[in-house]
Amino acid sequence: MSNTATDYTLAELCIVAAAEAFRGEGEVLATGIGVIPRLAASLAMKTFNPDLMMTDSEAFLLSEPNPLGARGNDFVQANETWMGFSRIFDNVWSGRRHAMLGPTQIDRFGQSNTSALGGTYQQPKVMMLGARGFPGNSISHPNSFFVPSHNRKVFVEGECDFVSSIGYNPARLPKGRSLDDVDIRLVVTDLCVLDFGGAGHRMRLVSLHPGMTVEQVRENTGFELEIPAEVPVTVAPTAEQLAIIAALDPHNQRAQQIRDNPPGDRSGG
Repeated sequence: MSNTATDYTLAELCIVAAAEAFRGEGEVLATGIGVIPRLAASLAMKTFNPDLMMTDSEAFLLSEPNPLGARGNDFVQANETWMGFSRIFDNVWSGRRHAMLGPTQIDRFGQSNTSALGGTYQQPKVMMLGARGFPGNSISHPNSFFVPSHNRKVFVEGECDFVSSIGYNPARLPKGRSLDDVDIRLVVTDLCVLDFGGAGHRMRLVSLHPGMTVEQVRENTGFELEIPAEVPVTVAPTAEQLAIIAALDPHNQRAQQIRDNPPGDRSGG
């Protein structure tokens, strides 16, 4: 694509950056949990990866991603075939799926927490959604993360309060599994793009969003990152990509997901 846009929001930048997680995937099931991950997967399907598979989140596989929100009476869903739970699990266990979601905590290993904060697991300070299928998903297929507010409460020092998913931590791998079985592709935040391509699967800074600095990322991360000598700026959306995003999100739900111009330090003390 060409015609890089100059007028775009941080949410739209993150959608385009997150879509890159699905580049080169081919025919795998993309599961974007949340507005920005879902729009990212849909954008990838509509542009550089037309083989990507997506469900309607109920029981059908789609040949065209559904737009978000209410649809007109003339809307016709592009059902390709039935995609019930049994077929979903076939994709999960065979590794033919890539999920992107937003955990509450991430540690230096890429382990995440969607279950509980503080205290003990029996008596936490805050109880959340729970691990659900995340332990099996994280060891069975690629995963990526989206974090709308990059800070030290999310990117925690030490391990997560509760480990809901497998990361690059040999001590927590299931019997018979190795680090080669873990595949965390991208972590997209409101400050930057990261991956685990550093030495020994260390979290690495891939790009900085316009106006952000390496120091801001360091201040808001509870552990050391691998920082390349030169860090590029995250690629801006093109006019074509923005038009596709607008069509996929006609009610502009993306505007409510992330704030523009984040402050430099949100460490929370």
